[in-house]
Amino acid sequence: MGVRQGAGRDHLKMEEAFAAYQAVRHRLPNVTRHGACQRLPDLDAIAADTDVFLLDAFGVLNIGETAIPGVPQRVAKLQKAGKRVMVVSNAAGFPHANLMRKYRLLGYDFDPDDVITSRKAALAGLAEMPATRWGLMANESLGREDLDHLDITYLAEDASAYDAAEGFILMGSAVWTEQRQILLEASLIRNPRPVIVGNPDIVAPREDGFSTEPGSYAHRLGDATGVEPHFFGKPFQSIFDLAFARMGGFDPNRTVMVGDSLHTDILGGQAAGIKSALISGYGFFAGHEVEGPIKLSGICPDYILDRP
Repeated sequence: MGVRQGAGRDHLKMEEAFAAYQAVRHRLPNVTRHGACQRLPDLDAIAADTDVFLLDAFGVLNIGETAIPGVPQRVAKLQKAGKRVMVVSNAAGFPHANLMRKYRLLGYDFDPDDVITSRKAALAGLAEMPATRWGLMANESLGREDLDHLDITYLAEDASAYDAAEGFILMGSAVWTEQRQILLEASLIRNPRPVIVGNPDIVAPREDGFSTEPGSYAHRLGDATGVEPHFFGKPFQSIFDLAFARMGGFDPNRTVMVGDSLHTDILGGQAAGIKSALISGYGFFAGHEVEGPIKLSGICPDYILDRP
């Protein structure tokens, strides 16, 4: 999962969130292999067999605005031991500089270029597209950093802005409303146009439930309009391509994607050809067993770690 971007108004339970991912499996990568689901305590337990750690953010580095106890120290220890430690997160709603400030305040020391987000992946994809008037789902109060070069209009309650757009970008859903969703669906039904999704997460786990994220609205758009969204971020390949390019040469058998979600982190890592480790005690599955969801989904990580 990325850092939280949803409004926190729709607090689903874990079982409902899991079912929502299962319902859209036709849009996700196929399962390519089954890991051994080896149970181990934490990241230290897999360090001897791992050269590169790709860490999700929420549920691995932090819960909300608080670092998971002991994890900044564990990450620093891995870095000191010569391990490559990078962040690979579906954090699209926040400008990159905001994220770096957040991680520093939490006690982490990452090179800015080693923080790979779905926002970066979406912007790289957009750079290869023709100039377009985009309608944007995002929180305008966070500013236009990273987006200044794009022709964007923030979407609100003005129906004409939806019809004037030549395509749509879904970055962050913190201020998105049901009325805006209705306007977007109606505009796409009248005139189908591209939909770029900068955060494929359907939900983000919070202390009081799961908030609704851009991926949820994107799947609804696809179902309602027939316009298939173009996703950037886990579990899709583009974000891993950015991480791999940054890494240079690496051994996939000694590279692990660490995250709290089967359908984004684990499935994405497997589809990208690297190992995967599911965090069971924080984030998506906190307080729940993971064996049932693993069996139901058929998404089997190489490792199941109690904590990061």
